[in-house]
Amino acid sequence: MNTQQIIDFERIKDAIEYLHANYKLQPSLDEVAEHVHLSPYHFQRMFSEWAGVSPKQFLQYISLAHAKSLLKETRASLFDAAHEVGLSGTSRLHDLFVHIEGMTPGEYKNGGENLSINYSLAESPFGNILVASTPKGICYMAFADKEEEAFDSLRSTYPNAKYSNTTDRLQQNAVFVFTQDWSNPAEIKLHVKGTDFQLKVWETLLHIPAGKLTTYGDIAQKIDSPKASRAVGSAVGNNPVAFLIPCHRVIQSSGILGEYHWGSSRKAAMIGWEGAKSVND
Repeated sequence: MNTQQIIDFERIKDAIEYLHANYKLQPSLDEVAEHVHLSPYHFQRMFSEWAGVSPKQFLQYISLAHAKSLLKETRASLFDAAHEVGLSGTSRLHDLFVHIEGMTPGEYKNGGENLSINYSLAESPFGNILVASTPKGICYMAFADKEEEAFDSLRSTYPNAKYSNTTDRLQQNAVFVFTQDWSNPAEIKLHVKGTDFQLKVWETLLHIPAGKLTTYGDIAQKIDSPKASRAVGSAVGNNPVAFLIPCHRVIQSSGILGEYHWGSSRKAAMIGWEGAKSVND
């Protein structure tokens, strides 16, 4: 993604924030375009190039009604393995090509002093990301609106690890997920630190296809802990690998998209972007 695309995403994010703040007024295309300092023609074209659909169509994918519809569908079929394996394209299951390996206590003891971590900054349709890897897989991926803050967060997770500002094949495969054909994805390995409960939640998130949504309560039911919705929420919030472990696909049971560690507008953009891609695939 080039610099212009990053600028486009920032405008789209501003547009989404404006629409969320003024949804009761149902602002027109002209009003939204004016808010992001573009002509209606250029805003429509820029938005369609980024999202693959018009602003009006995109809004349908992040609307409360659409979210409720997806949740109703989700409760009936999301975790039905026979149904899911038949999915293709951008709706293909994450768990067919993303694999999680939990770190051993020895790997992260004493602040990760036994870990060697490569890290680099990359581009995505949703802004810059910091991606980091051990020899076994991706250990961290976060949207990096401020690069130094993103690296400080990584370093606080493994304060005594050995760091190298190096791009490797593991990182490249992870970033390719934003641009490649998901009908034939490269395998991506994740190597993350987490409790048994957190790992179970994160592995369950991998079953949510792009363009679909679920709730904290539904995940709690899936992992046989029906009263653990709050603990599930904490595990989702502590997800160390943005997008690849799709915590952005978890919303409130009311259909409200809710908060997101890297910004609620970014979450809405990701949900809408995936919804458009899954329909157009």
